[in-house]
Amino acid sequence: MAGTARIRPSTRLSTTGMAVPPTKGNAPGRLPVLGHAIPLRRRPLEFLAALPAHGDLVEIRLGPQRAYLACHPELVRQVLLDPRTYDKGGPLFDKVRPLVGNGLFTSAWAEHRLQRRLVQPAFHSSRTASYAAVMCEEIESMLDSWEEGRDIDLGAALHALTVRVTTRTLFSTTIGGRAVADVQHCLPVILRGIYRRMTSPVGLLERLPTPENRRFEEARRRLRAVIDETIQGCRRSGAENGDLLSILVGARDEESGEGFTDEDIRDQVMTLLIAGTETTASVLAWALHLLSRHPEVEKQLHDEADRILAGRLPAFADLPALDYARRAVTETLRLYPPAWLLSRTATVRTELAGEQLKPGAIVLYSPYVLGRNPDLFPDPGRFDPDRWLPERAASVPHGAMVPFGAGSRKCIGDAFGLAEATLALAAISTRWQLRPVPGTTIRPKPEAALGTGPLCMLPQPRRFGAGAGRTNP
Repeated sequence: MAGTARIRPSTRLSTTGMAVPPTKGNAPGRLPVLGHAIPLRRRPLEFLAALPAHGDLVEIRLGPQRAYLACHPELVRQVLLDPRTYDKGGPLFDKVRPLVGNGLFTSAWAEHRLQRRLVQPAFHSSRTASYAAVMCEEIESMLDSWEEGRDIDLGAALHALTVRVTTRTLFSTTIGGRAVADVQHCLPVILRGIYRRMTSPVGLLERLPTPENRRFEEARRRLRAVIDETIQGCRRSGAENGDLLSILVGARDEESGEGFTDEDIRDQVMTLLIAGTETTASVLAWALHLLSRHPEVEKQLHDEADRILAGRLPAFADLPALDYARRAVTETLRLYPPAWLLSRTATVRTELAGEQLKPGAIVLYSPYVLGRNPDLFPDPGRFDPDRWLPERAASVPHGAMVPFGAGSRKCIGDAFGLAEATLALAAISTRWQLRPVPGTTIRPKPEAALGTGPLCMLPQPRRFGAGAGRTNP
């Protein structure tokens, strides 16, 4: 793409409403050749969260490359709402694209427009009820498997749940139990490998024949084989199962008449598998961890479940009434957004916060950094679902809360993920109260998604109207 983007005013609004010039700065601690690769690898959250103190737009080094972290929400909005000027790209996406394909998450602007039109029918609101029915069945199956006093690795259990939900909505009856087990085994290996490649400053370590690299390649090969076999089976059957895969196979663009090739579909399926499993599982794990440490919030969630559900498990029709559960999910997304660091690449010469950017310049934004900024969220470390009451949420600056992105490239499955997380949180609150195993320490694991790592918890049964802190006799 050639030319020069229209330059916007180099001012932003302060919290008082006065126009003030955006500030620029440089991240401290840069090393020759490596730049800031070491803190980004060893303590990325702490490193990034400290950068807003250095400016609204802060230069960091990804190895020898310059990159700019947009710390102010107005700058983030400027980037996200102009996908032609700030396209998907940068070292994060450039290293992910060969691994997961050219799907919705990684495709460039022009390709994304066509892909979005073809995939959008699969996420039409009219299909949400059927997807929610699958969610509820799998949530109930998970809860039925828990036993009082028998500790569970909640992270693993929730990951298994979201894999089953995603594979069933993607593949319906066209995928067997063994294939589901392959997906469940391969995805965590692939995600760990992707993150290591994203943060490698020179790209040499992933080429070595280490055991970890061999496991990564084997997992990627197995997952691709499962997807390819399932696509071919779907094409042979020609059946419309109402699942995402059959929609992708039958999709045709109204303007061009074009459809997806098998490779195109594999890339979309790989994208949806990753986006639909790790992210929702991470949010649920963090939400339940936070609830176990905030009994006053947990009690309100239990009270809502008792009032709305009266001891039964939730269904799709209950979603509008589960307001507190949804706010708890939203607050968890603020504190622990799965997509904690994302990048864009300038396609033309442009200006951001007074910085002249050349084509190819890397711009980063971090939902984690935005959500922890005290200038945007008072008392940002506090877990407070009531931040998202309408009268309080109205004061949150535009661009400060972007866990799903914004604009035409906002996550296509945001409603799907929010519905699944809300239903799961309400269902768990109806049946169980979770407490951490004594001695458990949880620290954020910033990999491809921001996870908890192993999260061992003890389930205690609840009964309708028991209230927080009381269990069945």
